[in-house]
Amino acid sequence: MDGVAGILVGILCLLFPPLGVAFIAGCGADLLINILLTIWLWFPGVIHSFYLFFVYFDRRDKYKTGRPPLQRAPFVWSDKVQSGGVAMAYGRI
Repeated sequence: MDGVAGILVGILCLLFPPLGVAFIAGCGADLLINILLTIWLWFPGVIHSFYLFFVYFDRRDKYKTGRPPLQRAPFVWSDKVQSGGVAMAYGRI
């Protein structure tokens, strides 16, 4: 999701936040939280979706440069977002 795809997901996060979160995090707790926030008021859903968008791309850049983050990002339950979309190999050497 580099370049144009990132811009399109960013626009989706602004227009319809749950769809942007579904592309970034998949179907899980983050999507459910975003749907509830968007139903409650539109603006909290947008803030949550852009927060996930920022964490995803920030973590992706850190893993690409070989500096994985030491702590989990707060309020993010998706492992895909936590790892920046990089496949994690737990237990492998």
